[in-house]
Amino acid sequence: MNTVLLKRAICFLIFLLSCQELFAQDPQFTQYYAAPLYLNPAFAGTTGQHRASVNYRNHWSSLPQAFVTYAFAYDYNLPASNSNIGVIVSTDRAGSANLSSTNIGAIYSYTIPLNNKLRAMPAFQVGYSSQSMDFSKLVFGDQLAFGNADAPTTDPDARNLDNNNHFDFASGLIIYSSKFWAGFALHHINQPNQSALDGESKLPMRATLHGGMKIPLKLGPMKSGIESSINPSFNYRKQGRFDQLDLGFNYYYRMLMLGLWYKGIPLQKDMPRTINHDALAVSVGLSMNNLNFGYSYDMTVSKLGPASSGGSHEISLIMELQLSKRPGKVSRKDKYNPCPAFMPRYLWKP
Repeated sequence: MNTVLLKRAICFLIFLLSCQELFAQDPQFTQYYAAPLYLNPAFAGTTGQHRASVNYRNHWSSLPQAFVTYAFAYDYNLPASNSNIGVIVSTDRAGSANLSSTNIGAIYSYTIPLNNKLRAMPAFQVGYSSQSMDFSKLVFGDQLAFGNADAPTTDPDARNLDNNNHFDFASGLIIYSSKFWAGFALHHINQPNQSALDGESKLPMRATLHGGMKIPLKLGPMKSGIESSINPSFNYRKQGRFDQLDLGFNYYYRMLMLGLWYKGIPLQKDMPRTINHDALAVSVGLSMNNLNFGYSYDMTVSKLGPASSGGSHEISLIMELQLSKRPGKVSRKDKYNPCPAFMPRYLWKP
């Protein structure tokens, strides 16, 4: 048998035997405030008239064939009604066989004024997902036995492998004012079967609970001082037996943003004698006119460690357009944008 193939087979068997259970979960963004439709479909329409966002994440960048995730979203609030629409496309890729998952979703949300300062927005998302991999890069048992990974396989599982496509549904609700926001979302409500074989492997429902607030600051004299703010927020998510809490804050000063975040649940043990610490994250951002740019880095603090994982890099880009009839004026609806806006238009004047 080929020595390289033999080593790979032995390592793979050791890995399988050393794992009693294997878990997986949806990709997540550290800058969840910069991926609002991915976080909760109810955020569709919570900005000026138009918003487009692009997000990129390279998870554990130093590992071979690391997890890479992309997301694009667009949303629009209909000026003549309380309705809002949006669309989101996300894809992630991992592994030497390029295991990929692409999701496309259409969103509708409705704005319910609770009083002059408080609003509620329920939403529903209809999506379609496609999973695929490069089956030619898989190595089966009979190929290892002959010591030739290029030889055709007769393994029956190889004939049963197929790309997987399914519908996927999500819903959410947010309640917000210009000072705070809170919401929850449910993704994969129908728990679709994602097995590439004839068996069943249901995708667990993902539940998230999130909220935050804006604390305005004034630097300098009362009337002529520079406006800034601190925006603390949290995002708790649970999917199957996996759960995690993101907790931190962003500090806004004119066109700059700085953030510090903790990811994990410090009082919970995810394995025997192991506290659930995942990462510490720092973020920076810049706002120029209608364009917002953000970068964040996750430093792994779990047993994997930053030296072996390389940490995680994330980039976000958001463009907002307010096509009002009176340039320079903020509409009444836009005045009550919720806090998670990356750089709220009412926060400072260029």
